Amino acid sequence: MTETTRVAAVQMTSGPSVPANLAIVQRCLREAAEAGAKLAVLPENVAFLGRRDVDKLAVAEPQGSGPIQAALSGYAREFGLWIVAGTLPLQSAEPMKVAAASLVFDERGEIVARYDKIHLFDVLIPGKAEAYRESAHILAGDTVRVVDTPCGRLGLSVCYDIRFPELYRSMSAEGAEWFTVPAAFTVPTGEAHWETLLRARAIENLAAVVAAGQVGRHENGRATYGDSMIINHWGEIQSRRREGVGIVVADLDRDAQREARQAFPALQHRKL
Repeated sequence: MTETTRVAAVQMTSGPSVPANLAIVQRCLREAAEAGAKLAVLPENVAFLGRRDVDKLAVAEPQGSGPIQAALSGYAREFGLWIVAGTLPLQSAEPMKVAAASLVFDERGEIVARYDKIHLFDVLIPGKAEAYRESAHILAGDTVRVVDTPCGRLGLSVCYDIRFPELYRSMSAEGAEWFTVPAAFTVPTGEAHWETLLRARAIENLAAVVAAGQVGRHENGRATYGDSMIINHWGEIQSRRREGVGIVVADLDRDAQREARQAFPALQHRKL
C-alpha cells in the first residue's frame, strides 16, 4: 500500500487586524481538514501585517502565550491538524526587534518546534522603487530546525531563505524529507524567481516543498505575489493557487520519494 499523506498550504492577504486575520485562518484550516489534510502551512506574517514595519512590536508575544498562539493552538485541536504557523512576531532579546518565528503545533495544540527566520530581506528591488530592511525590527535566527511530523521529517524555512541552498542542504543532512516555505514574496521577485527557486530546492534535495504565500494588495500598500504551491520530490508542481485567498492541497508520496532517492542517489554523490 502506497504511503501518502495529505498536506495543505493556506494563501492569505493579511492586514493589521489580528482578529480578522485569525478568522480567515480558522476558515481555511477548516477547509483543509475537511479536504483530508493532516498538516497545514500558513504564510509569513499570517496573523499581522501592519501599516508600518515597527507596528509588529505592539503585537509581539512571548513564546507559549498570547492571543495569537492561543488561537492557533485551539484551531489545531479543533480540526485535529498539525499547523506550521508561517511566521508570528515573538518577543526577542532586543526590545526594538521581534523574532520572525515559524512555530509548529501538533494536533493537540502543543508547540513542538520553532524556527526563527535566518536570512532577512534587506534589499533594493532592481529596477523598482521598492526597498525593504527587515533587520530594522527583526532579530535574525541562527539555528537550522528539522522536526518529525506525521508527513515525514520536515525542514523549516521562511521566504527569503529560499535563495540560500546551503540552508536546505543542512536540513537535508539532518534527514529532512520535505520543506515548508511560508512567504510574502514581492511581485517583481515572485514573477522572476519564485517558481524556479522552489522547484530547484525540491530537485536538489529530492524533497517535497510546500510554499504558502501572501497575495494581493495589503493595507500598507505593499503587493505580494501569492502563487502558493505544493511541489513533489521530483520538482513537479502538484497543486497551486496563483491568486486569491484559499488553500491548495496535495498528497506527499513518501514511498515514491524513497524509491527515487534509492534509484537516483544524488544526495550520496555529493563531494563537498
